[in-house]
Amino acid sequence: MSDYARYLARVPRDAGIWSNLGVLHRAAGRHLMALRAHERALALDPDGVGTMTNAANLLSDIGRYDDSLALRQRVLALRPDDPAQLAMVVRCLRGKGDHAAAIAQANAALARYPDDAELRMQLAFAQLGAGDHAAGLENYKARWRAGELKPRDLPFPEWQGEPLDGKTVAVLPEQGFGDAVLFARFLTVLQDHRCRVVMAVKPPLRRLLHGLAGADDMVDGLRVDAAIDHWINMMDLAALHFAQTDDVPAPVRLTVPSDSVARARALVEPHADKLKVGVVWTGSTTYRGNAFRSFSHRDFLPLADVPGVQLFSLYKGPGLASYHADGSDAFLIDAGSTERDFADTAGMMLACDLIITSDTATAHVAGSLGVPVWCVLHWDPFGVYGHAGDTTPWYPHMRLFRQHRPLDWSGVMAEVEAALRVRDRVAA
Repeated sequence: MSDYARYLARVPRDAGIWSNLGVLHRAAGRHLMALRAHERALALDPDGVGTMTNAANLLSDIGRYDDSLALRQRVLALRPDDPAQLAMVVRCLRGKGDHAAAIAQANAALARYPDDAELRMQLAFAQLGAGDHAAGLENYKARWRAGELKPRDLPFPEWQGEPLDGKTVAVLPEQGFGDAVLFARFLTVLQDHRCRVVMAVKPPLRRLLHGLAGADDMVDGLRVDAAIDHWINMMDLAALHFAQTDDVPAPVRLTVPSDSVARARALVEPHADKLKVGVVWTGSTTYRGNAFRSFSHRDFLPLADVPGVQLFSLYKGPGLASYHADGSDAFLIDAGSTERDFADTAGMMLACDLIITSDTATAHVAGSLGVPVWCVLHWDPFGVYGHAGDTTPWYPHMRLFRQHRPLDWSGVMAEVEAALRVRDRVAA
């Protein structure tokens, strides 16, 4: 980065370098710095295809969809046969919540480029946002061709619908821990096929998912010599379900071991007279969109000032360093860093009166437990939450709080604080 700064100090009118600098800042998650660089690049080279494309990518990241669309349309006027630009037009439309326009645009583009994986993915996201789970999950199978997931390399055949009587099927979760909890409810789809179901489960979820309905056995991973006849992705079980019905099944029932319950009770016991609120502000930093769905632990500090309320941090991860460094751990008690797994997290949730969390695995665990949970969403949330309303059929006990403007958490957190003050008065 310093090389760019030294070069631009000598050659300040190099639009390409300003644009490349913006790309580097975007990749590092410094989106406002990226915006500054792209604005300078556009001022110097307003009609450059690369300059416009890089700026449009950043603008859609930060929710400036109309500005991004304007640049996309200018690029398409110069290069009308560019499916990547068409896919990003769909991305902007669905980001605005205009799912009907996004679906129409995607279908028109796919008529020209039927094999384009990114176009198919954007169509899937638009359909899921619109509540069309059957079509959306069918199109979402393009995820294995879109470059973000590594295709499976297994010695067993993928199940393609053939009879399964007496056979063993491995169900493979994908992506994050939250997705595994969210989609575990669909294991029961295989019950009518009279087969043995083995679910691959990562160790942090193992105790929480013990005794899961629809699973006969759980393994950490699949050996090449395992007695498996077929495998299937967990999200493809959801596609099978919604091909038959529009009903969203109830969340999966979770297991909270007695030692996790006892651990949590010991942690909250000194605060028995308080309204106990478990909080999480960020998810996995390896997830590409984490910077947008997450906020700072300091955004919870005004909630810690509500009379009669005690906050407990349920977070564990690299974000703990700054949380401990600035002294926030005196006001948000650290209950997360000593957790062994998600079963301990669930134990804390049962010991608390309320959970307030960003859209991460915590939300799915709390939603599945049925405990009172408030999920604080960014402006373009995951499809199960839709783009409007304060409820979701996927988690009947969950209340949604939505960001009003991209990158601005102050407004929605003020709403959360006001709601907590009301709840505290009612509890008192």
